[in-house]
Amino acid sequence: MPARPPDVSSDVSRIAKDLTAWRRDFHAHPEMAFRETRTAGAVARRLRALGYEVREGVAKTGVVAVLRGNGKKTVGLRADMDALPIEELERKPYKSTNRGVMHACGHDGHTAMMLGVAEVLAGRRKRLAGNVKLIFQPAEESPGGALPMIKAGALRNPAVDEIFGLHLWADFPVGRLGVRPGPLLAAADKFEIVVTGKGGHGAAPHQTRDPIVAAAAAVGALQALSSRLVDPLKPIVCSVGRIHGGDAFNVIPDRVEFAGTIRTFDPKLRRRLPAMVREIVGNAVRAYGADFDLKYTMYYPATINDRAMTDVVRGVAAGLVGAGRVDTEVQTLGGEDMSYFLNEVPGCFFFLGCRNEKRGIVAPHHSNRFDIDEAALPLGVEMLVRTAERSLGASKEE
Repeated sequence: MPARPPDVSSDVSRIAKDLTAWRRDFHAHPEMAFRETRTAGAVARRLRALGYEVREGVAKTGVVAVLRGNGKKTVGLRADMDALPIEELERKPYKSTNRGVMHACGHDGHTAMMLGVAEVLAGRRKRLAGNVKLIFQPAEESPGGALPMIKAGALRNPAVDEIFGLHLWADFPVGRLGVRPGPLLAAADKFEIVVTGKGGHGAAPHQTRDPIVAAAAAVGALQALSSRLVDPLKPIVCSVGRIHGGDAFNVIPDRVEFAGTIRTFDPKLRRRLPAMVREIVGNAVRAYGADFDLKYTMYYPATINDRAMTDVVRGVAAGLVGAGRVDTEVQTLGGEDMSYFLNEVPGCFFFLGCRNEKRGIVAPHHSNRFDIDEAALPLGVEMLVRTAERSLGASKEE
């Protein structure tokens, strides 16, 4: 359906060019996890100029800023700042100047939008019915900056009552948003397995305990997680992304290593998975006389939206772009460490479309050709500003 012209405020329209300039500057100077020193420095300087109480060096490179309004309630807004170890291919004026590092997931846009939110809210400070805390987080891509920021007190002094955040979304065109209560993104876990056997000559496999055949059986057996061992109404994905064994075509090696990821939404199911993987792999490899070691690492939990907070975001989105442009069924097995913040306080994470097929802006996240339609930036600012104001309640007159 055709997009309804969004009802963006004059405060936001006024800084549209600034949003693009900030985003392009961050894009041209991407920084990896816990090394976002240039980005964090630029953010902190801008926030101080706007009159925020600023704390730097939170979980190494994180920035937390507070704008105090006329009330006790505090709403948190979160943006991530880190880039990915990807060499950018597209030739554009704001192409990455840091070789092998690229903003390929939209975090440059998230940071720029949050600076826009900071500017708009600073201009409305006297009529805010409470406080706003802006959380600029490092290391979302890996190894995760949300939990270290929480441990460093990012949600305290003042205590955050509710928290919100957004992610630019390449699957949606500009002008479309996605939000749903409950699980939005999946828990993202990692398994690493070493299969050990007895090597030998490829012409005499009977004299060996072949770890390659055993590992291949284990890889195939793991697919029974989704097809036979888990309730089909509970989504699960098990993908092996790396496997290595042997160095010669005619030699059976002593060991094979493989690793992969498991994605789930259900926390109870997730807790059962290490034991299930151990049993499946053990049965498979021992049938061939081999043995194994398993390392199972639980990374980010599922990103689960509070229902009441989702209603707030959905109402704001419908008012901004029209209810027909708000997808309430969206869900992905990708992971996000916004989940840790949502485990601490009620909140909502949502998607903001940034795709534009007419302009060829169609590359997926984590692609070396990823880009965004910057027309999404003012919409994101408006969404976050309105969400914060609605969450705080009726604003007070100056």
